[in-house]
Amino acid sequence: MNTAASPAVGGIPRSLFAFSIFYGGMVCIAGVLGNKQVSLGPISAIGPVFGLGPLAVEAGIFAFLLLVVTSSAVAELHGGAVANRLVRIGFVPLLVSILLSWIVWILPPSPAMLPANRDAIQLVLGATWRIWAGGIVAYGVSQTLNVTIFAALKGREGSSLLWLRAAIASMLSQVVDTLLFVTIAFYGEFPIGQLLAGQMLIKVILSALLVPPAIYLAVAIGRTLDRG
Repeated sequence: MNTAASPAVGGIPRSLFAFSIFYGGMVCIAGVLGNKQVSLGPISAIGPVFGLGPLAVEAGIFAFLLLVVTSSAVAELHGGAVANRLVRIGFVPLLVSILLSWIVWILPPSPAMLPANRDAIQLVLGATWRIWAGGIVAYGVSQTLNVTIFAALKGREGSSLLWLRAAIASMLSQVVDTLLFVTIAFYGEFPIGQLLAGQMLIKVILSALLVPPAIYLAVAIGRTLDRG
């Protein structure tokens, strides 16, 4: 897409400006949400069919799927090179949020703070270095892979089959994300085979169900912003 004539903010197309702000926010919140494991109702029952326990997923996946949708929408509207630049810039809020989490974790709490609240926030913020490292590596590799696959499929298919390109790129990148994060964060701590299989399965299902409609909405919003 030629963005030269698009309405811009400071020389940046409006859609890219808006998506960049949204992307940075999702990078920061994903790690916080990931502290909660959520059941997915009827989808959780698929696990036993594959010899696994009831499926659950860390809630951060919803923010990461929105990262996938946002970077794919940027690739669709402005090209893969711009989308990959967005992914690289995303390291800034990611690293700053990790640094701030560590600083807040080591600072002494107020004596007036409720003990239950104090213990809960310390638990949430006190991730090990392996979890932080796993998150950084998994983010960079999986998001870059998503944009690369999405852009490559667009080059082959043109502007058609947006839903299929988005689903394929998301599913493959989420498999890699899970493999990297779980291995780096937990290998040697406990057997990770079942965790890997369950997380990969549920993330593939969510990618297939949620990403295609979300990418159409994101692209439509982006085109509306650039026309405005």
